[in-house]
Amino acid sequence: MDVLDRAINGDNLSVEELSRLYEYDIFTLGKFADEVRRKKYNDKVFFNMNRHINPSNICADVCKFCAFSASRKNPNPYEMSIDEILSQAISSYKRGAKEVHIVSAHNPNYTYQWFLDLFSEVKKALPHIHLKAMTAAEVDYLDRKFGIGYQKVLEDIAKAGVDSMPGGGAEIFDEKVRKHVCNGKVSSQRWIEIHKYWHSLGKMSNCTMLFGHIENRQNRIDHMLRIKNAQQDLNIVESKKGGFNAFIPLLYQRQNNYLKVEEFPSGQEILKTISIARIILDNVPHIKAYWATLSMNLALVAQEFGADDMDGTIEAESIQSAGGAKSKSGMGRDEMIAQIKNAGFRAIERDSLYNELQEW
Repeated sequence: MDVLDRAINGDNLSVEELSRLYEYDIFTLGKFADEVRRKKYNDKVFFNMNRHINPSNICADVCKFCAFSASRKNPNPYEMSIDEILSQAISSYKRGAKEVHIVSAHNPNYTYQWFLDLFSEVKKALPHIHLKAMTAAEVDYLDRKFGIGYQKVLEDIAKAGVDSMPGGGAEIFDEKVRKHVCNGKVSSQRWIEIHKYWHSLGKMSNCTMLFGHIENRQNRIDHMLRIKNAQQDLNIVESKKGGFNAFIPLLYQRQNNYLKVEEFPSGQEILKTISIARIILDNVPHIKAYWATLSMNLALVAQEFGADDMDGTIEAESIQSAGGAKSKSGMGRDEMIAQIKNAGFRAIERDSLYNELQEW
């Protein structure tokens, strides 16, 4: 039995063995990944009506890959007030958004209570909206700054109204690579610990991987296996209801940052990575082809290579677009639906936890 058959069979393979999956041609990998995907979801492609809000780009950490934080590459610092954020959230809700996604830089000017007040005000004004907020990197930053323990941070934001966590801050788990691209940020071990504790509270989150920079294929496989193992650890405790909803391979954006990358992955390399993720991560329900980093066209192609989700309408996107992505103004619902259907799939609007709301 070859490596691909063994991987699909769920055998316990090493990083080195699984890295050989990249040696298969794109069509073979895509065929098997698509079979896995279609067994789960047939020809459905999921999306949601969501709004991204980024309260500030003033950051205490310096990540070489980041074009969003205020620096010499982006000399336009800003920070929003709770009222400004609330106004944006309410406007988006009136336009049909069912999720508000709040992720910020590690702004040293915001107090701990500021975040709790923000989440409480959003939920008070919009009790039916799903509030997705606070990456593990942000949780770790608040823990480090205020010395209160990440467990308390997670318990407090849950009480304040946060419904689920995004998957940002994972980048690449390999610590040597991590030291180069985001030295001083949350460690890989702590990132996983934070998400596992959040899951122990009965909450869901996403998980990400930033790829296409200085990492190698083995680093990507190692990253996926750590996600898989964290999800498996959850399953051995009977009372848990939380876990990872979706794995999101985020493609590195090249512009306006200090990470000098000479070779950018080809479309085939990107699609292979998505297919391999679908094959390896058999215990993570969804693989998201995040159109804001991949482009709409490649994200749609990825639906035939193991992915089943596009993310959402976003409305306003600041982080990826700062690095060159064409996602600044989001995408309208009608266009999203038309693109999915034109690609030969069924467009399924979902909520943030992947409950199906409507087929368009």
